[in-house]
This record gives sequence, C-alpha cells and structure tokens, in this order.
Amino acid sequence: MTVRATVVGVGHYLPERIVENAVFAQGLTGITEDTIQLDTSDEWIRSRSGIERRHFAAPGQTTSDLATRAARAALDDAGLAADDVDAIVLATSTADLTFPSAATMVQAQLGMTRGFAFDVQAVCAGFIYALANANALILSGQAKRVMVIGAETFSRIMDWTDRGTCVLFGDGAGALILEASEGDGTNADRGILSTDLNSDGRFRDILYVDGGSSTGTTGYLRMEGKEVFRHAVEKLAATATTAMEKVGMTPDQIDWVVPHQANIRIITGTARKLGLPMEQVVTTVQDHGNTSAASIPLALSVGKERGQIKRGDVVVTEAIGGGLAWGAVVLRW
Repeated sequence: MTVRATVVGVGHYLPERIVENAVFAQGLTGITEDTIQLDTSDEWIRSRSGIERRHFAAPGQTTSDLATRAARAALDDAGLAADDVDAIVLATSTADLTFPSAATMVQAQLGMTRGFAFDVQAVCAGFIYALANANALILSGQAKRVMVIGAETFSRIMDWTDRGTCVLFGDGAGALILEASEGDGTNADRGILSTDLNSDGRFRDILYVDGGSSTGTTGYLRMEGKEVFRHAVEKLAATATTAMEKVGMTPDQIDWVVPHQANIRIITGTARKLGLPMEQVVTTVQDHGNTSAASIPLALSVGKERGQIKRGDVVVTEAIGGGLAWGAVVLRW
C-alpha cells in the first residue's frame, strides 16, 4: 500500500471589480488618489500577453479575505467542515502583514480551531511549492487533510506608471484540499504522482519587488520581461518533463496541462515544446491576468467548473516565478 495525496475539493474566488484592458488607456481610477492614464491599448496588451481583463481587490479587501472565500468554496466542494482539515499551506507574495502569516488569518476566519497553518513564498511558483509541501506532510503522516491555497493582491504592489508590468497582473485566490488515500504505488493511482522543484538565485534581478526590510518600504514589482520570457519556456518544459519522467509518463499520457497563467506566448511555447496541443491546455490568463501564486489553483477550479478536468484525468501543472523559482507537479485527478 502506498499513501497518496488526493484532491477531494477545489474552489476559487475573484474580486468583484473587473478591469478591462481599455480602462488603462482611458484612465484608471480608484487605485491611487490620481487618475492614471497609460500610453497603451487593448490591442497592445492582448498582442503581448493574451490578457483581456483582470480582477482587482476592493479597498480594504485583503489577501486573506480572498483566500478565505476560495477556501470555503473548496470545503463546500469536498463536503467538509473547517475542522476536518489538519493544516493550511498558503502560497502568497502579498500577505496582509509581514507577520503573522496569511494562513493563520484564514484559519481564524474559517473558525478552524485545530491543526496548523503557514505561508509559502515562491512568487508565481508558490502554489507548486505549496503543493509539494502539502504532499510531503501527508506522505510523512503529519497530516491527513491539507488545504492548499494560492492567493494574491498584486494590485497593491504595482507601479501604475510602468505599462510593461501593471497591465499584466490581477488579484484572486484558488484552493484545493488534499486527503491521504491508499494507492498501489503505480502511476495509475489517483493523487499527486510526482513533484519537481528548482531555483536559481543568480537571476533574482530580472523579477523582484524593490521593497522589504532592507528598504523599510513595501516597494513595487520590477521585471525584465524579455529575460523572464527567455528562461520561462525552457525551464517550464524541462521541469514538466522531469516530473513526468519520475513516474514513467510521457506527454501522450497527459490529459491536461494547467500552467501558471502569466502570458499566452509562454503558455503556447511551453505546450509546443512538450508536444501537446493547446486543446489540452487550460487557459484563464485572458480573464484573470497573472495572479501569481493564485493562477494555478484558479485555473484548476475553473477547469473543473468548465467540465474540462474530470476524475481520473492526468494533470501536469507547472510554474516559474521570481527567484528564479520553478517546478512542476503531476497528479491524477
């Protein structure tokens, strides 16, 4: 008998405010004291990213608020109560406060009076890292059920004068619940089949936030887009391939790729490198923008909601983010 971490519930939440691309050119209001107008257009944004719209959190709405809404949706989907969960692992780069963790805030908002909760910070790769940690908790016997959440309010760390970054990101949250189950130890088992994690700190300067304890400020996101793109496709395809090889699987055995939703050109380039058609790729970037650690659980939840991802399907999910940090997970739904 082999222990597997199996998905038993999934859910997501998106803030009510939807910001279409055209708004950036017409004048963005309600984000800062001034109305911000950028030298951009709907066509410019779509052609470079595939993004058409994104959601922004309301004033006073925090990352833990979004995460809690997604967590409740996942609990409802699984038919569980908060105290049925042993742990919460929350991936975010935009926690409400420096400390305590956003995960403990979600724990409190859910009314969860037992177990433990902590944050994981690996930027856009955060959910992959959180899944790997949750999987390890279950395989080690530390927990039977783990809530894994990705949640972000990236609208709070944007430089609204930088059209190369501020049009790309959005806010949202997604959650799934993993539960210990028995498997035969083959790739026919349901649950997480393999994980692959990587990082290389030499590339920190191509994607970072210029604030923190070293500056005493919150800071803004800074990105060298061309450099990030150059690394993304190669590293994403490589980590996905490695994760498949760990369980003796090949791309023709994959039902769905659920990638980090950063840029449609990265998504299509990675799929092409893996030899998979776009018909097998779940895409939400057009409606959500880049929601960093939230993008994969959002896409998993939406993919299930659309009727794309079904029980027994093999899913490969991969992401890359600041660090650079990247990784992949293979799971059978």
